[in-house]
Order: sequence, then structure tokens, then C-alpha cells
Amino acid sequence: MKQIEDTLISEIRLSKIQAKIFLQIVMDGKMNSKEIAKKLEITEKMASEISNQLIKLGGLIDYTETEFEALHPRFASVNMYRRMCERENLEFKKNNLVDNIGIALENSYDDVRTKYNKRK
Repeated sequence: MKQIEDTLISEIRLSKIQAKIFLQIVMDGKMNSKEIAKKLEITEKMASEISNQLIKLGGLIDYTETEFEALHPRFASVNMYRRMCERENLEFKKNNLVDNIGIALENSYDDVRTKYNKRK
């Protein structure tokens, strides 16, 4: 997980806390600000603000003002990378490290969200 977090920071240019919140929601499923705050030992306000930043960055969607869900990690990682390229005026091109984020996270993402795909 540390390697994925580091790649989110280096390749997509998320902050450390943005990467942690994104990964927490991918791994645990839909969460509200209070749950995120408790898991990551941050304030509820900070959890909400950073989650809303992640919506703008293309990694999360919101259900309510305080409830957040991750997009599928294959889509989310490429989406966040594309938006970072746009912000920084970089050419958007294939990035294997970014693609590998989605591949590495997709089973965990699916396991939490379906009753048929649970890992043993």
C-alpha cells in the first residue's frame, strides 16, 4: 500500500493526506467525513475538505455533502492523472505506473463492493 501511496504522490501529485483518503475509501467503500476522520486521525472538517478536493481531482464522487465513494481505481487513477496533466500543461500519455495503481487496487475495490467477489 505504501508503494501505491507513493505513486499517487509522485505521478498524480496528490498530497500525502489526499492519497491516504483516496486509498481508505477505495479499500473500505463509501464513507462519510466522520468515518474518514476517525480512521485517519484527522478532523472531520479536514476529511470533508480533502474529499471534496478529490472529487475535483477526479478520484471520488459524492453521495451527500459528507458521504464519499471512490470511482473504480482503473478509471480514477487515469482520470486524476489526466487532470494533473491538464493543470500542469503536460502532455497526457500512457503512464504504466498510473495504470498499475488501478490494477493493484481493483480486486480490493471490487471485494468491498460486491458479495460475490470476496477474497479468502
